Amino acid sequence: MERRMELEEAGKKVLNASRTELYIDMRFFGSALNSLTYEMDLSTTTVGTDAVAIRFNPSHVLRLFVEEPGKLNRTYLHMLLHCIFMHMYTSSRYQDERLFDICADIVVESILDGMDYQCIYRVSSDYRDKWYALLEKEVKVLTVEKLYHYFSEENPIDIYGIEKLEWEFALDDHGFWSRLSDEPADDEQKDHEDEKDNSDKEMPPMDENFQNPLNNDENKKTKYINPRRLKQIENARKNWDKEGKRVQTEIETIGNNQSDRLGKLAWLLKIQNTSRTDYREFLNRFKVLREEGGVDLDSFDYGMYAFGLDYYGNMPLIEENEFREVKKIQELVIAIDTSASCKDVLVQRFLDETAAILLGQDSFFQKIKICVIQCDNQIQRTDFFEKREEMYKYSSEIHVEGGYGTDFRPVFEHVEKLKSENKFENLKGLIYFTDGYGEYPVTPTSYDTAFVFAGDEDYDDEKVPDWAMKLYI
Repeated sequence: MERRMELEEAGKKVLNASRTELYIDMRFFGSALNSLTYEMDLSTTTVGTDAVAIRFNPSHVLRLFVEEPGKLNRTYLHMLLHCIFMHMYTSSRYQDERLFDICADIVVESILDGMDYQCIYRVSSDYRDKWYALLEKEVKVLTVEKLYHYFSEENPIDIYGIEKLEWEFALDDHGFWSRLSDEPADDEQKDHEDEKDNSDKEMPPMDENFQNPLNNDENKKTKYINPRRLKQIENARKNWDKEGKRVQTEIETIGNNQSDRLGKLAWLLKIQNTSRTDYREFLNRFKVLREEGGVDLDSFDYGMYAFGLDYYGNMPLIEENEFREVKKIQELVIAIDTSASCKDVLVQRFLDETAAILLGQDSFFQKIKICVIQCDNQIQRTDFFEKREEMYKYSSEIHVEGGYGTDFRPVFEHVEKLKSENKFENLKGLIYFTDGYGEYPVTPTSYDTAFVFAGDEDYDDEKVPDWAMKLYI
């Protein structure tokens, strides 16, 4: 028992020293670094976190501190980034847990490799550089969602490929992220017995020929999480959401002098912390109240209707209403940035998704008017659609015209001209898909305006006017 306490204390001192070194070099991580406590845990042969504490095997952290202190610092920051990007809270959304784990490790390691700090520096292998080059070409922005889709759909990877990636990118034990076991929860006596069982275990010896155990099947098994601990993990979710925003704010105050040392961190934090709005929810702003043909079941009196049939025979007393009042979209302008900086594939994706969502039966009235305007630094093309079929065909066969500079003002001038020509009866909104690099209008519009950005691509939303909305898809 005394040896156990000594080893636990030594492990905590080592981790505390690593935290101090990281804090000295990266002050913007200060609050986040203090958010994790330390706990010795012999159920792991390495080290990991459950978003509440760093759970460590003292044999592992002491060996790293003696032999590779830089790797210990990197592992510490590796786990911290998992928490900031809340990977443990999104793991359950994915069917292949092992594939998700390696995708999360690749994302975190790509951030660390892009940061210019000596305390976490490591020489990048040719194998790692080859994967970075391939993924940045195929996936563009390295996020867990995009990597998971790439490895599972676009370029499926087998178990041997995953093992190779694990040996290269995995540093910590993700077993503490696992879902709650089917094993029924017990009370404090269960926890006491677990602690007693762990205290009786012999510490594994420090082996000079130590091999990475992260890929062992035994280490990958789901770990039991008692209900009290699970509640702590869930309570920590809001804290890490705040820490992610706090780190982003701290980085923004550093300025350009230090931004080069941060690599991709600032950009990925911006993607992480940007709120996402559902298209259907967003489109409620553009709906108007109108009468539409069709049975209004809400105002139909079944009692009187049945009474008439029963008392008079085949003669209902009440006839159903042939019109009903509903809120739907009647008119909408969709503007598309066709400048050279806005890629054709993004425009196609935007139109495909927009057509699929907007043209559902519950979104528009039977009579609709959709105006699609293509513009770079001048109006290139204007199309009107009054039937859903026309819009579907347009979105599937679009030919983008333009390719020069970007100026958003001509679209708004053109819309005002169309309104003066009575092309619109009651225009409620304009959606402008762009990457944000261009000249914005100064005068607010009489209708709702939203600039739409592809949330996982390069964009600039800093200059969007205060009177306009930002939407990320």
